[in-house]
Amino acid sequence: MTTHVDLRPVSVQQRTEGPGPRVLLLHGLAANDSVWARTLPLLPDDYQLWTARLPWRTETIAEWGEQPNLRGRLAKALEAVPGGPTVVVAHSMAANVLLDLLDQKNRGGVDALRQFGIRALVLVSPFYRRSADEFDWNTISYYLNDFHLIMEEGIRVHSDGRFPADLQEAMGRRVRDRVGPYGWFRFFDLYLRTPTLQTGRITVPTLVLGGERDFAARPDESLALAGALPDAVSRVLPGCGHFPMIEAAEEFAATVRDFVNTTMGVTPQRGTAPLNALEPQR
Repeated sequence: MTTHVDLRPVSVQQRTEGPGPRVLLLHGLAANDSVWARTLPLLPDDYQLWTARLPWRTETIAEWGEQPNLRGRLAKALEAVPGGPTVVVAHSMAANVLLDLLDQKNRGGVDALRQFGIRALVLVSPFYRRSADEFDWNTISYYLNDFHLIMEEGIRVHSDGRFPADLQEAMGRRVRDRVGPYGWFRFFDLYLRTPTLQTGRITVPTLVLGGERDFAARPDESLALAGALPDAVSRVLPGCGHFPMIEAAEEFAATVRDFVNTTMGVTPQRGTAPLNALEPQR
């Protein structure tokens, strides 16, 4: 039987019972665990797959922005996986909350990776800037005034473009309004703090995945983050936007499988991406 652990406003669910690596998948802002629906069947059956439902999920986005401790909420999800997640796959804002959590623990003298049992990371469409100088007024204006476009993109991808453009736009603005100013500020504050992350202390093998057409977390930010980590490889998936696990599920799953199999010493599965598709960053 699969396991469901409800720690509201956080819950985790075991999706497969394989004996292999425990892989926990974390969704981004204004999404939920359904974002992994196309990817989950493409990952090896011998993985023990878990998904989380986090405070910033679709159903509770009107409430999460005022919660004082997003790091603590995410820590609860990590701790709810028995034995700890061997690999954490985090999309978009969840990748930023995860990096923030690891950074805060490390600064407090705690080996965060050891505490949670994490041996590898997959960061998907993360937001990252190397330097505070890279944030200017135009950046703030873009993410504030065009924030609804990111929400609209999520709706378009999830619905396979079935909605008319005007309805899609209206839905994107409605989701933006549900996130609200407090929620937007929590997101952008995480983003603003990325130049201060002590990335050199996040030493586990890491795969950073970006989308070539991502206008929210641009692909050069994925490359920059991979370059700032001690043991990272990067991959920019051609033709993809902010949701590669939906837009290119087979290629996304193959790339993740190849990375996990190589990192964990698992026997390779059929259909994995070739190793030379991954670009080491130094």
